[in-house]
Amino acid sequence: MPFIWRAPTELTRYDQCMWSDVVDLRDFYATNLGQVARRMIRRRIRELWPDVSGQSVLGLGYTTPYLTSFRGEASRTIAAMPAAQGVLHWPTDDRGLTTLVDELELPFNDVSMDRVLMIHAVECAEQIRPLLREAWRVLAGSGRLIVVVPNRRGIWARFERTPFGHGLPYSTGQISRLLRDNMFTPIETRRALYIPPTRSRMMLSAAPAFEKIGPSIIGTFAGVTVIEAVKQIYAGQPVMRQTHRKPVLVLPQRAPRSSPRSSPRSSPRSSYVPQKR
Repeated sequence: MPFIWRAPTELTRYDQCMWSDVVDLRDFYATNLGQVARRMIRRRIRELWPDVSGQSVLGLGYTTPYLTSFRGEASRTIAAMPAAQGVLHWPTDDRGLTTLVDELELPFNDVSMDRVLMIHAVECAEQIRPLLREAWRVLAGSGRLIVVVPNRRGIWARFERTPFGHGLPYSTGQISRLLRDNMFTPIETRRALYIPPTRSRMMLSAAPAFEKIGPSIIGTFAGVTVIEAVKQIYAGQPVMRQTHRKPVLVLPQRAPRSSPRSSPRSSPRSSYVPQKR
């Protein structure tokens, strides 16, 4: 039987995309492998955002392991966790900075955030376009967005023992096109997690060396892609006001009856009388 390729449908995407439970994410980052992954990814994020002093930073997804480094700089730091994922109190030693949200209707004003960080969000979302449009809405005019997604070519996307093995992975070209289609302009790309997702202490201790030599040897096979984009102001399309008219019921009118005198059927004889010359 010949092989027939079929394009993936929307239902197929929904089957692949499922929010990871917040407890599973917390337990992963508590392991040695999770701590190494956090340090490697956070290093790439800080390379893109070295200074956020006086700015508002919003984390969407499970971003608390990465927002900790911004608390001392940013004027406001908020972790928005989708309802399907769950919520945990953060930070543990201070008042809560997390909120449970509907990712398609964020409870924040327009242009109220300077930075938006999305981790464990894009690859899990069932409706990705409304999610990115909400991020676009809450970002300020010169706002920046960082998206961290599993790399389709990387080995981390093939192992379900980590959260990066769940959801829909993206290549660099795919995530760039997705951002451009939703009114963002990609400006910088980083990669992280060049070590395999192993529990070996020897391999984990060598993670900094792998991160240093990885881009020049196996650059396209990193575990995750860290991409920064800027909000497109000129991409907004005006909404035309629609005028709603009340429906009017028009009844069919009956044709007027002809009088018996003017009807040709009223007289069997012709009414034509020839004139004499």
